[in-house]
Amino acid sequence: MSIFQRFPERLQHAISSHLGFSSLRQVQEMAGEAILAGKNTVVLAPTAGGKTEASIFPVIAGLLENPPSAVGALYVAPIKALLNNQEVRLGNYTQMVGLDRFVWHGDSSASEKSKFLRTPAELLMTTPESLEVMLMSPRVPTKRIFESLRWIVIDEVHAFSGEDRGAHLMSVIERLAFLSKHDIQRIGLSATVGNPTQIAKWLKGSSSRESAVVDPPRPPSQRQIRIFLQPDVNEFSREAARQTRGKKSLFFCQSRALSESVADKMRAETIDVYVHHGSVSKEERQAAEERFAQGTNACIVCTSTLELGIDVGGLDLTFQANAPSTVSSFLQRMGRTGRREGVVPNMTFMCEDTVALVQSVALVLLAQERWVENVAVQTRCWPVLVHQLLALTHEHGGIGLERCWQVVSRVPDFHGISRQEFDALVSHMLKEDYLFESGGLISMGEKAEKVFGKKNFMELYAVFSSPILYKVVTETGQDLGSLEQNFVDRLVEDMSTFLLGGRAWMVLHIDHRDRVVKVQAAPRGKMPSWGGFVPQLLDFELCQKMKQILLEQTQYPFVDPEGQDALSEWRRDLGETLRNDEKGFREEGASVRWWTFAGGRINHTLRYALGWKTGWKIVPDNFSLRIEGDGVSLNAVLSQLANFKRATFWDDEQNRKQIMALAPQYRLSKFQQALPDRWQTEMIGAYLLDFEGAKTIVGSV
Repeated sequence: MSIFQRFPERLQHAISSHLGFSSLRQVQEMAGEAILAGKNTVVLAPTAGGKTEASIFPVIAGLLENPPSAVGALYVAPIKALLNNQEVRLGNYTQMVGLDRFVWHGDSSASEKSKFLRTPAELLMTTPESLEVMLMSPRVPTKRIFESLRWIVIDEVHAFSGEDRGAHLMSVIERLAFLSKHDIQRIGLSATVGNPTQIAKWLKGSSSRESAVVDPPRPPSQRQIRIFLQPDVNEFSREAARQTRGKKSLFFCQSRALSESVADKMRAETIDVYVHHGSVSKEERQAAEERFAQGTNACIVCTSTLELGIDVGGLDLTFQANAPSTVSSFLQRMGRTGRREGVVPNMTFMCEDTVALVQSVALVLLAQERWVENVAVQTRCWPVLVHQLLALTHEHGGIGLERCWQVVSRVPDFHGISRQEFDALVSHMLKEDYLFESGGLISMGEKAEKVFGKKNFMELYAVFSSPILYKVVTETGQDLGSLEQNFVDRLVEDMSTFLLGGRAWMVLHIDHRDRVVKVQAAPRGKMPSWGGFVPQLLDFELCQKMKQILLEQTQYPFVDPEGQDALSEWRRDLGETLRNDEKGFREEGASVRWWTFAGGRINHTLRYALGWKTGWKIVPDNFSLRIEGDGVSLNAVLSQLANFKRATFWDDEQNRKQIMALAPQYRLSKFQQALPDRWQTEMIGAYLLDFEGAKTIVGSV
């Protein structure tokens, strides 16, 4: 019997009559089998491959067979835009069988939320942050709302795992598990992940259900790749506009500033250009999505905001300025095309320099080999543990330490933290007045209330930091988006111009009290600046593939002649060094360059280890270390590295602590300040350093 035939008759009829499906896809049959069997399931399928239906149909079947008293299923997405995009689709699926769904996030009205709380829908669509709001709000009867919860579907699960937001999501799920009468079944959806079995184990949490990975075979598919070397942003923007005429395209950029510049240049051509990134207002982004979906001869210039599965209609082309940092991102972005009959998945890279070009080639080759990055799995997520301690005290007013430990110890992202360390953290937070103890219960301390209590504790709803933003509005009150304070501070009324939404604006007035910048259209503008201080760290495998490209003489038909010439030149220069000395050392006057192609985390680890032992100045990037200072020579560098070949050097805990202490004290989390120094240092080291990788690289010298 097929999975379709096992669905309730009402669902079968609705799928056939409303959707016109006569059968299910392979991924939907396979996922349905695992989900109906009660297993926690990770479902893998390409973009537009039917993952949503693969999860929702069997969940709807369960809701029909065992009607819940309130919310029976959750659909969780990483961003509100994806919720909004899926709202109609999932609404259709529930309505066609007589069920309700509700979308709860920051843009949902108070009256809509009140109505939901009175009469909950069977399917609730939300984000981890909105779930946190519900759990902490005294106005939300969480026990009544969630006591019948059986299923949680997590879309784009790879966007959560290994990140602070993933630890937050799992923490919220475990708190919901205390409210529910059931062992909540967890279902994760993803198009690209290299280690689905580990993700399934992470997703399982405290559930006692078996786990399953649904990964149907994917037949080879045709793809169209083109890589151009074009150092002039003006020219590659105009070329993309010319290729877009009569078509629809997405143009991905690695920063909001570059996306604004590209959009500004593309507008000089005869196409419609929209901008989509986190600083463009919700109204502007939605308008861009709607106008774009309805028209042709148009391009949306975007950052990663459109990398996830937001549907903007049939696309003809995707462009990429320079290169994304992962194969996963490349596949996600290219996967936005190829959904319509006669359109092949495609990507055109516009590279400003040879490094970006070789990185693009490496991404394409790794994808051809079906290699995708493993999604990180963490077990010592200190900042989110701080967050959860504060959230639990806010939710309950006062809570016992044993109850706190009972909740947080179920979260996979905290499994590497011992009870003794947990108690030490609580003691530190009590001492620093982030927590307060009375009558055996801990509650929020005065310092935590001062730091996180503004605007009704809004800072506690999310684990990510929100910069101080100024709203940008026109004279008529149209909301255009936002600018960070450090950029606004440099603006002058009636003089300064800037780009936002791909258009130029002149500053009319700045209201610092209400944080509003009033503007009017201007003929030209400069790019605004947005936050970003942590270096981009490329993976070891990607950098090693770039090294392999430089060592070979392969000509790639998808690279333009100018790019081939630049690649050949870099091969003659650096490739010769790598062949003469496969370890990649080269003396450059009074300095030594070590071309490791080991990636950012390994190179930063080597930097601090060498600097600590020698006092030399060492400048790392993803591909090399430049070493300079008194006594620097190739022999001196090799001699020092020989001392690092002893495994005891890298395994020694004191050495590791010393190296971590030299790393910059990046502010990676707003909750970092509540941690003892040693765990702040550990947290930064986990982000920036790779001791095992450094030991391996040194061992090969």
